[in-house]
Parts: sequence; C-alpha cells; structure tokens
Amino acid sequence: MNWQSPQGMDEYLRPTIYCDSDNTEIQDTAITLTKDTETPKDAALKIFLFVRDEMLFSLDEHTKASQTLRRKTGQCVTKSTLQIALLRATGIPARYHKVNVHKNCLHGLISPEIFNQLPDSIDDHPWCECYLSERWISCEALYDRTLYEAVVKHGIFDRNKITIDWDGESDLATLSSWILKDKGTAPDMDEPIEIHRRAAAQFWHLCREFSQYTVQIRTGGSFD
Repeated sequence: MNWQSPQGMDEYLRPTIYCDSDNTEIQDTAITLTKDTETPKDAALKIFLFVRDEMLFSLDEHTKASQTLRRKTGQCVTKSTLQIALLRATGIPARYHKVNVHKNCLHGLISPEIFNQLPDSIDDHPWCECYLSERWISCEALYDRTLYEAVVKHGIFDRNKITIDWDGESDLATLSSWILKDKGTAPDMDEPIEIHRRAAAQFWHLCREFSQYTVQIRTGGSFD
C-alpha cells in the first residue's frame, strides 16, 4: 500500500467492538489481499471480491468481523462488518449504509420455514460504503457468485435487474429493488448489532438448522 488515508476521516477508520479492524487476523488478511495493489480502488475491489465470494451467504448470528472471517459465512450485517473492517485495516474509510428492505429479497434463497417467520420489513439491513476518489461509494457484497448464478439459473433473480458486480466507481446496492426506507449512514453499528443479537438469540439455531437449503441451491441441488 502506498497511499495516505484522507484527513478528517478518523471515525470511519477506527476499530469498534464488532468491526475489529485492529484484530491481527483482519490486518494480516488485509495485507495479503492488497499487497500487489497500487491504488485504494484496486484494494477496495480485492476486498469486495474476497468478502462477496469467499464468505458464503448464510443466515448466521451476529459476530465480530474476525469471527466471520474464521467462519467463512455471513449475512448482511456480518459480511458488511467484515468488509468495513478490512477496508479500514488498509487505511480506506468505510461506513454502513442502513435501509429497511422487504423480506422478498430472500424469497427462494432461504428455507420457507425461516422465510415465513420473518417480518415483512427487515430493518437496518446494511451494506458497505467506502470513500474513494473523494466520494462515498456503495459496494454491497451480500450474495456470493456461486449462489447468485444458481438463483439466476432457476429464475429467482433476473440478471438484467439484479447485479452483484462492482467496478470500484459506480454505486452497487444489490437489494435496491426491495428498499422500503432509507435510514442513512453510520460509522458503526455496535449498539444495534448487540441489541439484535440478544433479541434473536433463540432464532439463530433455526437459521443454522435450515442452512442446508441455501447450500442446496448453491450446489445445484433440489429445491424440495
């Protein structure tokens, strides 16, 4: 890395409890991912692809970025937190953009048993924004490539309407079609993450129990 972090961005560069960008594993991974990059944009793209495709989409409980890195699976909160942590570890300012989305964004991707228990509005769905070329850019890394290609093949997503590709310059908000309310941006989500983690403590075991449904889709198995 041969760039300097922009001035006045301290709150978007510091570690938090869940976004533990000062963790040794996070820092080592960030260095490995970006060692051959020459610009923040190149580094951000490397991190985006890593989080999108190496951290497989799964409805896991809320954990620190370093724990998500070890688990190699995650959902919107955990994948965004890991992406933000890796960006901050490389000196690129990053933050959360929060929205409420309709649960139909998960229709066909998770088991019907879990889907039917979700409220219509999934509140505080976050994606990552990073600061590049003197502006904030959305770079949502929620759905991994293998899962995306599988759901496109089965007609769940329309490739012409929903994309997971990011060029490092344009905004990418994969779930934009399902947004019910835009709640703005935040440098951290520690408090709402902790509140939701405790409130949903009895829900996560069901998510893990039915996680094989998403695995089946990703590997081309039956939807039955």
